[in-house]
Amino acid sequence: MAAPDNSKDTTLTPPAPAPAEPKERLVVTEHRLVVGKKTLEYTATCGTVVLRDYTPSYDPKDTTPHKPDKATASFFFVAYTLKGVKKPEQRPVTFSFNGGPGSSSVWLHLGILGPQRVACDEFGHAPPPPYALVDNEHTLLTDSDLVFIDPVGTGHSRMAEGEKPNEFHEYQRDLDSVGEFIRMYLTRFGRWASPKFLIGESYGTTRAAGLSLHLQGKHDIFLNGVMLVSMAIDLQTLSFDEGNELPYALFLPTYAATAWYHRALVPELQKRPLAEVVAAAEAFALGDYNAALLQGSRLAPAQRDQVAAQLARFTGLTPEYVKRADLRPEVFRYFKELLRARGQTIGRLDSRFVGQDRDDAGEHPETDPFMNAVLGAYAVGINRVLRDTLNYEADGPYVLHAPIWDKWTWKGFENKYVNVGSSLRKAMQANPHMRVYVASGYYDLGTPHAAGDYTLSHLGLRDAAHEKVRISYFEAGHMMYIHEPSLARMAKELRAFVKAAG
Repeated sequence: MAAPDNSKDTTLTPPAPAPAEPKERLVVTEHRLVVGKKTLEYTATCGTVVLRDYTPSYDPKDTTPHKPDKATASFFFVAYTLKGVKKPEQRPVTFSFNGGPGSSSVWLHLGILGPQRVACDEFGHAPPPPYALVDNEHTLLTDSDLVFIDPVGTGHSRMAEGEKPNEFHEYQRDLDSVGEFIRMYLTRFGRWASPKFLIGESYGTTRAAGLSLHLQGKHDIFLNGVMLVSMAIDLQTLSFDEGNELPYALFLPTYAATAWYHRALVPELQKRPLAEVVAAAEAFALGDYNAALLQGSRLAPAQRDQVAAQLARFTGLTPEYVKRADLRPEVFRYFKELLRARGQTIGRLDSRFVGQDRDDAGEHPETDPFMNAVLGAYAVGINRVLRDTLNYEADGPYVLHAPIWDKWTWKGFENKYVNVGSSLRKAMQANPHMRVYVASGYYDLGTPHAAGDYTLSHLGLRDAAHEKVRISYFEAGHMMYIHEPSLARMAKELRAFVKAAG
């Protein structure tokens, strides 16, 4: 028998290579745009900057070694700055982002704010593929420089090697990274003397409301104005959860607007102007309907029949269906039910749009016909703008929608609804010069206008603070700017807002 081999393997295992740091890359180009009788000459700067962890922990219990200036992410942005300005460092600058979470900045960029936009007809339909871009006479560049931010995981923004998704895909961490980018942009490009604005859409309004206070507390950045497009800062108003009655009443005015648009209301309501129909639906929703919802099973049968009849009248649904739904037609059911007899479904983000499923049974539509109508056009648009106009070439995909919503975490909001309204109120209280503009679409069944109005009326604003908030309503949906008349009016209002608040 051979003797056992008791020798040890002394071969050294080579250490794992250090994670490669992301590299910065900026491309600068010069452009010209004719807006009315004016010619705008401007500089476009796009590319990636590296975010770093500059701040060690001040917690004495935190024994984690701190690596100074560690790279954490590569942030992609597109900035447009007007040339020929006497004091460019004092010109207003607007930071723009969209929602999701997981959406890039493409929608506001190519929908209303940037110097080019996706071509649509008056309704909002894009032409057939491969689509088209047009010069944007409505651009906010006339009155503010523009910086479009893609949060980590969207656009071309990526976390550094070795970082974990929960370092960015979480409410507060998102504020940390976007806020740090804004601070760094102001510093690197010499814009601390500029009036500063945020504009966010959908979850971007959640981010903007949070940033309004975060920028004050973390970076001593006080804003001149915040623009909230399709507001979502109190998610209880949008969540059809068992036991939460709020959305049923707050979605009803948009149900009424939608049914009016598709000529599904009773004749007496159908012949009235949209604004009157919405106002009547709001009065019912916040009055008799809300009272009925609060009574639950204690509601008397006669009252139940009366409420069902009124609910059917404003929604375009049948009284029988409303009763089967226990007076609570949930929104995804509504997408399928309203035009079921016509073999059509309606859009979530813009209920003017209609689609068709494989069949007319079932409770939920297969897809959102609005997104089907516009997504391809915006994907082509941003890829053309980056490569053909801004000379930014990259083989990696520009991610319009990252699938991170279901992975998003909400530290600090465990076991309760996310509501960042207090951040906006505190920011306004600390900075009485900050103004707020809110844009809402009558046909938005993602973030209905009545839910936004409810949120604003429950912020706890006092005294003259209410006068610093302006709300504007549009006969379109979530991205109201795809609708030509809404685009023109909204652009005019945004320009006036920046001028007044600057």
